Amino acid sequence: MRITKYTHACVRLEHDGRVLVIDPGTWSEPAALIGADAVLVTHEHADHIDVLRLAGLGVPVYAPADADIPELETIGVSSGTEFTAAGFRVRAVGGRHAFIYDGEPDCANLGYVVDESVYHPGDSLHVPERPVETLLVPAQGSWMKMAEAINFVNAIEPQRVFPIHDAQINDRGLNSVNAWIAESTDSGYRYLAPGESL
Repeated sequence: MRITKYTHACVRLEHDGRVLVIDPGTWSEPAALIGADAVLVTHEHADHIDVLRLAGLGVPVYAPADADIPELETIGVSSGTEFTAAGFRVRAVGGRHAFIYDGEPDCANLGYVVDESVYHPGDSLHVPERPVETLLVPAQGSWMKMAEAINFVNAIEPQRVFPIHDAQINDRGLNSVNAWIAESTDSGYRYLAPGESL
């Protein structure tokens, strides 16, 4: 499976000519959606979903059933649901966005495990019940601290880890985040710049 990271939380998965895009938000590049067969959206925040771009795309968009996205027709998904999107097997896990302060925000947030191999948690640190090979770890957010990201990686113990949710970090901060996660885990951590593939 080819993984391409785009700005912030957007990731493109390709296999055998099929393309699945996760969380193409307003900060991600439009190129992420070229040739997309389906889209997964973890939650309703604009940094994870560009409603206008997706409305004109004409492909299935899967999102939490409880998400508030009235401007876009989506296929509602619940935690524990297993389905096929663009030929990829997908399992939805988790259920709620991580809190920032005093219980806010509180919205539906699903993580997606794709082909029992790649896990995108959206804005949560939900640990799935089954192991995953590749973890896309949130590197920064107003809802988390660095120790939580490190603990999340160590709890899952994946073979490979790539950071997502990093658009609000300047270069100095990003270097620090990368060093902390790489040095504090045994996970095969590697930073992918926007547009870089593996």
